[in-house]
Amino acid sequence: MTDERRTDVVGQRLGAITFHRFRVAAVGGGPAVEATADSAELTIGSSAGNHLVLDDPTVSRAHCTIIATPRGFQLRDLGSTNGTWLAGHMIEVAYLKPGTQFRVGTVTVRFDRLDDLIREELSPNDALGDALGASPAMRHIFALVAKVAPSESTVLLEGETGTGKGLIADLIHRQSGRADGPFVVVDCASIAPTLIESELFGHEKGAFTGAHAARAGAFEQANRGTVFLDEIGELPLDLQAKLLRALEERTVKRIGGTRAIRLDVRVIAATNRDVREEVNRGRFRADLYYRLNVVRLRLPPLRERREDIPLLVQHFYRTFTGDDAAVAPDTLVAQLADHAYPGNVRELRSAVERAVLAVDADFDAQVPASTAFDDRLSFRESKERAVAAWEREYLAELLARHDGNLSRAARAARMDRAHLRELLRRHGVAPRG
Repeated sequence: MTDERRTDVVGQRLGAITFHRFRVAAVGGGPAVEATADSAELTIGSSAGNHLVLDDPTVSRAHCTIIATPRGFQLRDLGSTNGTWLAGHMIEVAYLKPGTQFRVGTVTVRFDRLDDLIREELSPNDALGDALGASPAMRHIFALVAKVAPSESTVLLEGETGTGKGLIADLIHRQSGRADGPFVVVDCASIAPTLIESELFGHEKGAFTGAHAARAGAFEQANRGTVFLDEIGELPLDLQAKLLRALEERTVKRIGGTRAIRLDVRVIAATNRDVREEVNRGRFRADLYYRLNVVRLRLPPLRERREDIPLLVQHFYRTFTGDDAAVAPDTLVAQLADHAYPGNVRELRSAVERAVLAVDADFDAQVPASTAFDDRLSFRESKERAVAAWEREYLAELLARHDGNLSRAARAARMDRAHLRELLRRHGVAPRG
């Protein structure tokens, strides 16, 4: 643990993450602007929603971010148009030392670490509802959920597939003042684009072919409750505009209708992408992002909280054996711990289930039965498992054919190099050399 970020645990129940406050400032001949962090993350860009706002045409709306991590202060480019530069090199991710200067587009920015500390509370518990985790990352999430849930604030959940975004959304609803109201889920990724508007806002009888009866949309159904917009990043741009209007005016109109229906709902949205990068690429409206980003929670992938794997294995083992006193064998725990888990907790859960049911006589956590039909899984879960297995094989072969050279591999795959690096990290595929 570096001195940039310390985890101070008092006994086994109380604790907090503390890290040095930091400051960034534009330097050179332009206007003197600066920003000081009041949390673990600070964003830099040209849009007003950033902490450090740089009014310069070479700076993207959300250009880059600095995050206090256990390894130090991480500078990460957010898919900007003109890049983030450090020591003459365009970077995707780098770690900053105090006094470091880097370039955002053509604007030079100086990073300084301050002496005073920021303290972020951790939950004293290793569980919140059905969510489990003894790691600082998850106990921090539990503490944030406890603070956010009683409010009426819109929440944006970001995290890879299988990290538990739906579970956290349900927890926020159940711990809110709307717990007695409905919790309505809209999976934007699994609904045909032609039907999403009807799913969200409803339709009147005869509004389109097949509309044989009037139907209330998700926002109406969630009256006095919560609507959960899962995979919001998949929403088409034209519907993003309509969603923004509904959130700002707090009213909806059914397709084919003229009556404005007042909304009394809380909105939680989730995505497996970094929406800021999608904004820079023109695939997500910046104004909708800032409307949803009232409270943003990033759920860590399992590879960033590997210390939680034994706890999760034991929980799933008891679940699938039906024995609350059952203990998973040490050999199974050790085997399951040695895996990258691109599918995160969902993939781990499936691996434990296969082990308990002895689906594979020679069970191997590193070679999941990804393409085999399993009627215990939903269509979406089966598809995600198959896609993950295909991606791992493709990436390994792609790197092998290009001798581990990321740039050549990215060009051959017609893929952004940063995206390729992220996929390799997610799937635990390491380039040679």
